[in-house]
Amino acid sequence: MASSPSSKVVYVAMAANVGIAITKFIAAAITGSSAMLSEAIHSVIDTGNQLLLLFGLHRSRRPADETHPFGHGKELYFWGLIVAILLFGVGGGMALFEGAQHLLHPRPLDNPFWAYVVLAVAAGFESVSFVNATRELLRRRGPSEFWLRVHGSKDPSVFTTFFEDLAALLGLIVAFLGVYLGNRFQNPYFDGGASVLIGLILAAVALTLVYESRGLLIGESTNPDVVADIRTIAAADPTVSSARTPLTMHLAPFEILLNLEVVFKQDTSAVEQVAAVERIEKAIREKYPSISRIFIEARRGEEPRPEVGSASSAAESRSGHGSASSAAESRSGHGSAGSAAQPRQPLRTTRSDRHPAPTGPDEHSATARPPEATNPESCAGSSAPSPR
Repeated sequence: MASSPSSKVVYVAMAANVGIAITKFIAAAITGSSAMLSEAIHSVIDTGNQLLLLFGLHRSRRPADETHPFGHGKELYFWGLIVAILLFGVGGGMALFEGAQHLLHPRPLDNPFWAYVVLAVAAGFESVSFVNATRELLRRRGPSEFWLRVHGSKDPSVFTTFFEDLAALLGLIVAFLGVYLGNRFQNPYFDGGASVLIGLILAAVALTLVYESRGLLIGESTNPDVVADIRTIAAADPTVSSARTPLTMHLAPFEILLNLEVVFKQDTSAVEQVAAVERIEKAIREKYPSISRIFIEARRGEEPRPEVGSASSAAESRSGHGSASSAAESRSGHGSAGSAAQPRQPLRTTRSDRHPAPTGPDEHSATARPPEATNPESCAGSSAPSPR
């Protein structure tokens, strides 16, 4: 199987970090720089993190099974969270510890020339990885503002690599200043202070990654503009009276679950509803291939259920009646006082993708399910006709 763009970003970052870590350890041993040692530890942690992201990518591509009917896509989000915790605890913690030790027991720098050489080489490697991750973020659909695009990214393998490379470049700048100022003023405290500052940078980046991964892990909706457009697509069908705000959730970076409720016009037949559902689903999939699992709930001749928390929703809950019950009785011409207290189920048409999760954004499948018409007379409490 060819590597995905996400995997390529991770591989480039991992190769750069391996080479950088080796050169940094050599420079730290020659110069005795605390900041250089902190940067070497940072590169080792980054290399391990890339391995964990690759492992998460591999695990997330497993097909759906009985215990995980929506696939294993969220496993990538879990390993992204583990990476953030390691970056905070090990990377940031070790840098802070090393910096504190150097401040308590200062040691003058030896031959800082090699530190400068290694920092320059490391900056070159990190820049290549950083540019690669940035290009991948820009290539994908998102807001025009770059930082909003980074925040809106749903792929931990890309935005984690981007943040780690950003932290690495900032750390290299701080390490350079620590070595230069320490050598310029013959003051080893600059070097120890630089190590502490690198630890704080790593901790801040790690907390940012925890925040981003947490939202995806517990279930995050897709872009609000996409949600609004899906509603517009559904409402544009000639047989649809109105559409409720769609419910979406990311199951993986390129796999979105969609639940959509539409209200058909009163005179729409069951056959026309099935055809309309086919049209709506096809239009959504063509415009947004990553929406791989679509569930459409159809109602006829009534208003959609009110949004959660609205006044009409509360009134309906207190009355115990829904518009489906009155509409069904009106069509059937039957009912009684006893049946009026029992609201009937509205006519529903549900479509769902019951195939295993696709391996990419363009591989989708669907299975049509015919609507189940509610028989109004089956719920009637009495055979006597009700007054109109």
